[in-house]
Amino acid sequence: MLGNVGLLFVGAVLFVNAMMLLGKASPRSAAIFNFFVGFLQVITPLYIIFTAHGDPWTIFSAGGIFLFGFTYLYVGFVNWTGAPADGLGWYCLFVAAIAIGYSLVNFLHFGDLKFGLIWFEWAYLWFLFFLLLGLGKTLAVYAGWVTLIQAWLTGAVPAFLELVGLWNSVPNSVFEIVFAAQVIAFVVLAPITARMPVAREAPRQAG
Repeated sequence: MLGNVGLLFVGAVLFVNAMMLLGKASPRSAAIFNFFVGFLQVITPLYIIFTAHGDPWTIFSAGGIFLFGFTYLYVGFVNWTGAPADGLGWYCLFVAAIAIGYSLVNFLHFGDLKFGLIWFEWAYLWFLFFLLLGLGKTLAVYAGWVTLIQAWLTGAVPAFLELVGLWNSVPNSVFEIVFAAQVIAFVVLAPITARMPVAREAPRQAG
């Protein structure tokens, strides 16, 4: 249940960060909420680990939450202080690789197709942030739209359905359609957003 509450706020902070990337919120104002959620995503897995009684798969699942927590704390620090973001970008590459591992474990060990696909989407998102922040690619608008879509479809909606006890009643086939629709949207958005300027202050870039 704690993990589901955390996932709900993952959706919230992704929404805020999407607004930042799309130029609707300043990096410094978005930093505050990143700190809030980052601390939550560090405290929650610590509690889960301390109460796991040594269960390795519970600890493994909690470990994934740290990936989010340290990402948001790092984003908060960079945007609050104006520090260079290239280190954050390279951290995102590391997390993207680990997220692929979590995706495979969900597929192969837990038999959980829905969260296997969700972890795969998160890996793609973290990889985008590597390209944006680590390599300085001009992807802020595209990454903003991908982040906005994932805020709802990989964070807020699954968390809400989990909290009200309806997530397990969602057929895998329905989620496969949702996943395919997102892939199509991400492909279509790439050339469209390449021509769209950021309206306000851009997010912190590498260097």
